[in-house]
Amino acid sequence: MIEENATVVSIHLVANESAKNKVTVESEIKSSCSGCKQVDNCGSGQVAKAFPQPKLSLDLETDLPVKVGDTVVLGLSDKHLLLSAWQVYLWPLLGLVVASVFGQWFVENKIFSHELFAITLGVLGGYLGFCLARYQQKRGKYCKLLIPRILRIKNTAINIVEITEYTQAP
Repeated sequence: MIEENATVVSIHLVANESAKNKVTVESEIKSSCSGCKQVDNCGSGQVAKAFPQPKLSLDLETDLPVKVGDTVVLGLSDKHLLLSAWQVYLWPLLGLVVASVFGQWFVENKIFSHELFAITLGVLGGYLGFCLARYQQKRGKYCKLLIPRILRIKNTAINIVEITEYTQAP
């Protein structure tokens, strides 16, 4: 599970008590320069510090008792993210390779008169793979799997009051 901290910025209560509340959370988008230990000694790190970090805002549903200002932990399934990445990268690549193999076979067997037709068939196969990946990503089944969930409310500090004097009753 991939986890990220976010801050609750607004709550939209739903009238139906069995329904989940709609919550708007905001998370900072981290640049790669902010995580390096050499950020103070690097020119890119100095430039990254000069610009404000953009914030990502999401509207999510939850049944947790959150309040505005709470820090919550968002979670996204590794499995579903990898499945999505597999579809986006490999379908166009497979389409390109398979169509190119067929195009080359057509050229060798004199079905196509020129290699330009084989290259065109390969590009068309890649485009069809892209269309297949886009179709699969837009289907409701996969879209719902890639919506982050609020896993828990992050623990907050507990105020500790020091007692310095203890007296016993006589």
